[in-house]
Amino acid sequence: MKKMKFTYVKPAVFSIAFFIFTSLLTGCETQPVTNTSSPVNVNTSPAVNANVAIAPPSSNPTNAASLPVTLPVLDAMFYDESFNDELKLKLQLSDEQIERLKSVSREAVGNLGEDEGDNYSGSTRAATKRAEEQIRGIVGDEKANQLFELVRNRWSSGEMEMAAGGKPNAIPTDTRIVVNAPAYRMDVFQDGKLMKTYKVGIGYPEFPLPTGIRKADTIIFNPTWTPPDEPWVKGKVKPGQKVEAGSKLNPLGPIKIPIGLPSLIHGGKNPARLGTFASHGCVGLTNKQVQDFSLVLSQISGTELKPEDIQNYEKQKTETKNFKLNAPVQVELRYETIVVEDGKLIIYRDVYERGTNTLENLRRVLDAQGVAYDSLNPNERQALIAALNDMNKDAQGNQIVENVETAAAGSPVAANSNPANSDSQANNSNSNSGKVTRDVKGKKEAIIQLAQLRGKGYPAPVALNTGA
Repeated sequence: MKKMKFTYVKPAVFSIAFFIFTSLLTGCETQPVTNTSSPVNVNTSPAVNANVAIAPPSSNPTNAASLPVTLPVLDAMFYDESFNDELKLKLQLSDEQIERLKSVSREAVGNLGEDEGDNYSGSTRAATKRAEEQIRGIVGDEKANQLFELVRNRWSSGEMEMAAGGKPNAIPTDTRIVVNAPAYRMDVFQDGKLMKTYKVGIGYPEFPLPTGIRKADTIIFNPTWTPPDEPWVKGKVKPGQKVEAGSKLNPLGPIKIPIGLPSLIHGGKNPARLGTFASHGCVGLTNKQVQDFSLVLSQISGTELKPEDIQNYEKQKTETKNFKLNAPVQVELRYETIVVEDGKLIIYRDVYERGTNTLENLRRVLDAQGVAYDSLNPNERQALIAALNDMNKDAQGNQIVENVETAAAGSPVAANSNPANSDSQANNSNSNSGKVTRDVKGKKEAIIQLAQLRGKGYPAPVALNTGA
């Protein structure tokens, strides 16, 4: 392995472009559009395992039109200057319309707090409906539809385009990180072999974790955090006042790993926040987890990093260090609520309300394993339908798809087919509670053993790191 050199970036000149996926307690931040830190030693060696055929990411049953666009997601887009240009050139929006969109999206985020123990009954669906109403009111129906498509394409594609033709629960044949949000699970594959699994926290429903193929090429040790001048920065820190790495008020923890707009993999999480909502569009780990993950990530990228190196960096909290990997590692962000895993079928809660827990999607997942739904006995089919219904609920326990047996998988109509619940939640999102949705009420998964799936499916967790 080639030993890497570090660039030491003095805090006084280390500047980070922030956007709203950073919060006071559990926030995330994007990459700066332009790098204002000192240049780093970039290795130009070829990608990891360049001679190995890359397995495409799993084909997600949710089409682009079903991906939620919330006002916080829109606000994040505005931190990339090219987004403004696209709104003008592609959508022909006026400066006044763009400023109004910026204003309503920033206001929506500014009104969201995340106090412990709140009882806010919001949801992705409610936040999406609220955003749709306000955006249509500003730009009209035709331009709004174009805007939704633009945001969804930017949000889901990441920095690398999705490969086509993937199957459900696809097992990589290359080296990559796979994160499945509904399973709160992050897997590390090397040359097609699962090396390690982490239990993670995911984005709040109002700040859902994106999907798509990203890449990790830098580990940033001792990231500082400078709170922006936003309404939600109040009390404990002052806007513009730098919070050092290691501080309890720094939401990023000792390490952050950028994976493209709008997400990071970073530490700073309490173990109690793993396996639930924990961030503003990022993959959240505890401090110990992110240190361990950094070692594994460097290993699979062919870059030398030792435990004692991390210990030394931790002792020098005032110095931010950019550690460049020898080769970028793909990070695949999935949203799969129906997973065949090592002989059993697991149905996860549809926490982002994408309408994925349907019979159509179940058939599709089983077909990928060479098992026909109609070949199952009546008791097995009944158990599967019951599990689909149990997991066909948002974080608050409200039904998402009206009829799981007839709805199309990932249909935006199906995902909003319960008007009563949708309207009620939208009203809640307009209330003065101003809280993100922190927890999932009720069971998060249903497991069904099926003899025909024995020996098939995605691998079970390996060397599971629960953060405990």
